Amino acid sequence: MDIRVELTKTPKEKPTDENNLGFGHVFTDHMFIMNYDKGQGWHDARIVPYAPLELSPAAMCLHYAQEVFEGLKAYRTADGSIQLFRPEENFKRLNVSNERLVIPQIDVDFCIEALDKLVSIEKDWVPHTDGASLYIRPFIIACDPFLGVRPADSYMFIIILSPSGAYYSTGLNPVSIYVESNYVRAVKGGMGFTKTGGNYAASLIGQDEAHKQNYSQVLWLDGVEKKYIEEVGAMNIFFIIDNEVVTPALQGSILSGITRKSVLELCKSWGMKVSEKRITIQEVADAYDSGKLQEVFGTGTAAVISPVGTLKWGDKVMTINDNKIGSISQKLYDTMTGIQYGKIEDKFNWVYKLKN
Repeated sequence: MDIRVELTKTPKEKPTDENNLGFGHVFTDHMFIMNYDKGQGWHDARIVPYAPLELSPAAMCLHYAQEVFEGLKAYRTADGSIQLFRPEENFKRLNVSNERLVIPQIDVDFCIEALDKLVSIEKDWVPHTDGASLYIRPFIIACDPFLGVRPADSYMFIIILSPSGAYYSTGLNPVSIYVESNYVRAVKGGMGFTKTGGNYAASLIGQDEAHKQNYSQVLWLDGVEKKYIEEVGAMNIFFIIDNEVVTPALQGSILSGITRKSVLELCKSWGMKVSEKRITIQEVADAYDSGKLQEVFGTGTAAVISPVGTLKWGDKVMTINDNKIGSISQKLYDTMTGIQYGKIEDKFNWVYKLKN
């Protein structure tokens, strides 16, 4: 499929203060769109000026939440070139979400080609500041103007871009996490393993409660027994217990994070003991009480590595590693970002360099 290109006649003024970009506020001049219609498949791939979408008020995505999305970044290296980090994994995962939400599959190679072309057109929007990047948001929405519960017959696949500042503007400071015991986010057999808006809507009430208690994020427990650890709102979670790296196993209710996958591969390459298994919040509390809980950290596209300094479960408040980043968390952050920004050799073939 050819990609039609229509360049804007009114380019926006690009941000000059890259230290105050924030996240998700500023968008580039262009976006990628292609349509799907039953009987025709995906078609009309195009890069066009960024603008509001024309969508019926009865569009099914607005009423029945049939939509999926992804998140990845483009990084500028010291020599000025631009590269992506494991983009094929994002589009493969998008297809996993598509299958669960009965959305047509996309061609991974074509989507990488389209993304390459879009980012190349918008290359001047990729920040130069260390730690800043161009956030990439691919998403698919159901477009049928129909008030009825069924899979749609028409969809739009869209990619928008947003220059974003360093996640940690003041350094890699540990976050405080509140363990949610009343509400649940997902259950096995549901949509917890997909990247869809419904999962994030379900997490808002827990996030609100955490903020009321002066905690920055929420750690979710399983939806049946409310004792097994699952994930943080926007991150997978890791524990280092007695020199063993432990993270909840993928059992259908948590997202298969690409940063999570990369961290597991890195730790194994360093000869560390690594386990993916079910782990209860009580086991974590017991490890803390016995002095075996060495580090806790989250992993995700936005933060890469997010050290946890405080964990609150009921009335129990656990301060981890004196509320300081641990040595393994720091090493993982330095290695991951080093590969992403081209400062460290990519021994895993994770980096995709723009071709256009």
